[in-house]
Amino acid sequence: MALDYRKCAEELVPLLGGKENLISAAHCATRLRLVVADNSKIDQKAIENVEGVKGTFQSNGQFQIIIGTGTVNKVYDEFLAVTGLTAAAAAAAKAPVWRRMLKTVGDVFVPILPAIVASGLMMGIVEALGHAIPGFSDSDWYGFLDLVSNTAFTFLPVIVAISAARVFGGNLFLGAVIGLMMVHPSLTNGWNAADGYDVWYLFGHGLKIGSYTFGQVNQLGYQGHVIPVIIAVYFMSKLEKWLHKHVPEIIDLFVTPLTTVFVTALLTFMIIGPIFSTAETYVLTGAKWLITAGYGIGAAAMGAIYPITVVMGLHHMYNVIEAGMLAEGGLNIWMPLAFGACLAVGVKTRNAKRRSVAIPSALSASLGITEPAIFGVNLRLYKPFVFGMIGGAVGALFGSLSGLGATAYGVTGIPGLLTIDNIPVYLVLLAISGGIAFALTFFFWHEDPEDNDKYLAEKAANEEKALKEEAEHAPVVISSSAGKIYAPVSGKIVPYTEIPDATFAAGTLGEGVGIEPDTEIILAPYDGTISSVAETKHAIGITGENDQEVLIHVGIDTVQMNGDGFTPLVKEDDQVKKGQPILRFSKEKIAKAGHSDMVCVLLTNSDDYEDVKIGADAE
Repeated sequence: MALDYRKCAEELVPLLGGKENLISAAHCATRLRLVVADNSKIDQKAIENVEGVKGTFQSNGQFQIIIGTGTVNKVYDEFLAVTGLTAAAAAAAKAPVWRRMLKTVGDVFVPILPAIVASGLMMGIVEALGHAIPGFSDSDWYGFLDLVSNTAFTFLPVIVAISAARVFGGNLFLGAVIGLMMVHPSLTNGWNAADGYDVWYLFGHGLKIGSYTFGQVNQLGYQGHVIPVIIAVYFMSKLEKWLHKHVPEIIDLFVTPLTTVFVTALLTFMIIGPIFSTAETYVLTGAKWLITAGYGIGAAAMGAIYPITVVMGLHHMYNVIEAGMLAEGGLNIWMPLAFGACLAVGVKTRNAKRRSVAIPSALSASLGITEPAIFGVNLRLYKPFVFGMIGGAVGALFGSLSGLGATAYGVTGIPGLLTIDNIPVYLVLLAISGGIAFALTFFFWHEDPEDNDKYLAEKAANEEKALKEEAEHAPVVISSSAGKIYAPVSGKIVPYTEIPDATFAAGTLGEGVGIEPDTEIILAPYDGTISSVAETKHAIGITGENDQEVLIHVGIDTVQMNGDGFTPLVKEDDQVKKGQPILRFSKEKIAKAGHSDMVCVLLTNSDDYEDVKIGADAE
């Protein structure tokens, strides 16, 4: 008889002291892992008598309920629904916030790199031709090429929104609607904000709180912006998921998307947009002061922070400052762009895919279009981004001290030669800014060996050969009348009673063995079907002949690593053959996390067989 997952969850809650006693819930491949406010309120004996529960124990500040592979995830989902808790990985190892934020931006931009690289390169070429060939900028061909080249950037928020929806698990088409909304033709173009814009009075004339009027929404577009779009789509995705869970299915189809779009639109234009606009104001005010600060210090600061403002989507607003300088009868004080870091990555990398992005992106940056280089290469690799800032700072300092200026604005990089007032000095400036960024990146940025194509090819060939040999010589570690189960990884084998985990050692999840691994790849122990892959990637269930159910659990308490260091090579319901690689893991990361890397191989339904043998007895 199948377990009633909902009933199991409902029976557990009061025995745990009620909802108010629960702080967080998570699960691994076999157990519910709970953090409670008061352990004295737990009725442990009663919990062990709940149908579906195989045992309980306390460890590392958690109360753990053993339910079993393939079942615990279903009970967990019902447990969250009953308690109202949100999913959490207990004591999960997390990267620093700044790194996770940069990774998210990178994840959003990786899929759209072809569009922005191609558009950025073409924009630079078209702009250069427009300045180099007299009359070309007024021709029909220029207009057509300009349209083709700048479309991706004109509607960048739309592309970013779709990619962000994919990253955050939202509906791609709702994400597209949010992106389109932020560049709608009825809004004032964000790049022309200095020309003024209208206001919507959504709630009368609004309530003034400090400098902000609630309910008064500026009709201002977000062309070229990145951060507000990602934030808006993040909220949209969270709201959509919440509504799907709480709106009755009969009306979900139209209530959820309508509510999601409307509420996200209000939040975007009333909160996210105004906050970001305020940030723009502060940045621009500071920029105006910094550009003219004495002894070149301000210029150096602007050269350094320019890539950051590109990430924020503020860089187009510099045209307002530059235009103001020219309007006052002076020269536009140049802010150089450091493209050397991206070029150094392209030269140094041994990864063909990375090179194919870095070289065109560096060329695009040299022509004044920096987004492909910043988002596609520098920001994702961290160090090149910092080195590009350093190069820009030194170049800008030189430009300020040498008195360089331009007779136009909006023209940067190599095309700036057409507008600069001192070409020889400007060439020196480009060499300084680009050269410093290039040198720092070339000598101090080190590529991960696993990104090297030759290294990867050789490693794959050697690994394939080694895996074949390992599979051929794998010993039988469990046997019964149902069949034989082979070692999924080479190493010292110990009986399950010696596994350093109370649940495994007690045989609660079945008889088996522990293996101290010599390698970092798990192989299928027999021909079978993948029955489960843990959300935290550290455990896999396989069903084989005669309904043998095997759990392969890599490491002890590695659920706390939240998937870091584990790469499943299969998915649920996949058919696998004996010796087929099914999971990669990092012994180094497990060790750094402070856990044992012992691989537990358990026949979870060993009670169904009377002649189970393990270890040396299984041969």
